[in-house]
Amino acid sequence: MSWGTELWDQFDSLDKHTQWGIDFLERYAKFVKERIEIEQNYAKQLRNLVKKYCPKRSTKDEEPRFTSCIAFFNILNELNDYAGQREVVAEEMAHRVYGELMRYAHDLKTERKMHLQEGRKAQQYLDMCWKQMDNSKKKFERECREAEKAQQSYERLDNDTNATKADVEKAKQQLNLRTHMADENKNEYAAQLQNFNGEQHKHFYVVIPQIYKQLQEMDERRTIKLSECYRGFADSERKVIPIISKCLEGMILAAKSVDESRDSQMVVDSFKSGFEPPGDFPFEDYSQHIYRTISDGTISASKQESGKVDAKTTVGKAKGKLWLFGKKPKGPALEDFSHLPPEQRRKKLQQRIDELNRELQKESDQKEALNKMKDVYEKNPQMGDPGSLQPKLAETMNNIDRLRMEIHKNEAWLSEVEGKTGGRGDRRHSSDINHLVTQGRESPEGSYTDDANQEVRGPPQQHGHHSEFDDEFEDDDPLPAIGHCKAIYPFDGHNEGTLAMKEGEVLYIIEEDKGDGWTRARRQNGEEGYVPTSYIDVTLEKNSKGS
Repeated sequence: MSWGTELWDQFDSLDKHTQWGIDFLERYAKFVKERIEIEQNYAKQLRNLVKKYCPKRSTKDEEPRFTSCIAFFNILNELNDYAGQREVVAEEMAHRVYGELMRYAHDLKTERKMHLQEGRKAQQYLDMCWKQMDNSKKKFERECREAEKAQQSYERLDNDTNATKADVEKAKQQLNLRTHMADENKNEYAAQLQNFNGEQHKHFYVVIPQIYKQLQEMDERRTIKLSECYRGFADSERKVIPIISKCLEGMILAAKSVDESRDSQMVVDSFKSGFEPPGDFPFEDYSQHIYRTISDGTISASKQESGKVDAKTTVGKAKGKLWLFGKKPKGPALEDFSHLPPEQRRKKLQQRIDELNRELQKESDQKEALNKMKDVYEKNPQMGDPGSLQPKLAETMNNIDRLRMEIHKNEAWLSEVEGKTGGRGDRRHSSDINHLVTQGRESPEGSYTDDANQEVRGPPQQHGHHSEFDDEFEDDDPLPAIGHCKAIYPFDGHNEGTLAMKEGEVLYIIEEDKGDGWTRARRQNGEEGYVPTSYIDVTLEKNSKGS
């Protein structure tokens, strides 16, 4: 079906229809633009929401890593990745749909204008041919009337007996002139009529069908373009569905990882003091002196005296253990955590030892890397000066010695709490084991002592305030991924705190290199650790999962 044959007389209607098609195209482009703004605002609000509820990192204490908290933090990370996918949808729609629609609408307007101008020119030319034919027709008609008048005048004079021969001859000449002019106008009119008919046939069967065909093709291309944009609009959403599904699966896995028994055990580990429950208070009989007799005075006195001694001793012990159920003693936080109860002190010391061991391992690995670099420089002097690494090596050795001294000091304090003198090497890897407090005496401040007289001493002087137990034990918050990396070389990761990786393995980056040659990374299963920066190819980006 062709517009040129079916709609040969509907030029104005086609003009309006093609204009409506362009208006509809621009209206859909406006719809896509508003949808892009909605996606961008939605992603921005999601990121702000994640930022608002993302845990703030604490420099002093660590929040208990309850499974419910970890699951919530993982959900926040997945939601942040989901927001990144909404941004990807907006970018894809802006590039593939909106931008393409605006460019095509501009080209469509230019093409439509050109075709309509050609149609108007063809119509104007046909109108001009019709006017020429009409003028020749009117002129021919006028000359015919004049010739008829000249003939009537000649016949009247010819029949008039009173008319002179000169008048008759003059009328005859006028008749011949008018008849000749009528014949010429007749020929002109016939020629113009033939020309107009030819142009009209060409106009309605050649020129206009060709123009209308071009308009039809233009309108069909517009329809096809809309169909492609509809498909691109849906594809922009469909492309991110697999990644969004992974985000939702991550949220479901986070929900399944919640373990109420483990959280309950962590509450015990966080707040357990290590004290024994207080014993029964003895009965003190103050009425004995009323009924005391001479015969049993000595016995009563001895009993009363022994009762008083036991009461004081018991009360003193109770004072040393009952402060947990009321207000805890106030005092400055000490380096050896002796201001804490035995169990909490043990946990704090163990955490510090584990942290120092990680730092020591990190420094040792850095020392090994520097020695390797030094060997390379010595074998290939053009790559660098081996002497330039000596200050860094000396600094690393000093750090190793300092860390070893700190570990030794803290292990001595830990041995004091546990009542042990050996087992130093085994305690480095026992951060998750609940140690029993040895059967010694604890002072009211929670430090271990062998002196029984110290059990009845009062609380320390109030030099300052410190927070309750639940504010002093916090774990590291899960770090969001800031990029990803690809392993260039394999790394065994036998040392504590490091992460083994294979060549070509892709990991998430959660902490950049701080200048020590190590980068903190995480696998998809949540395992974290440090890897050598020189062994990986790092790419930092806002959405590592989307990549």
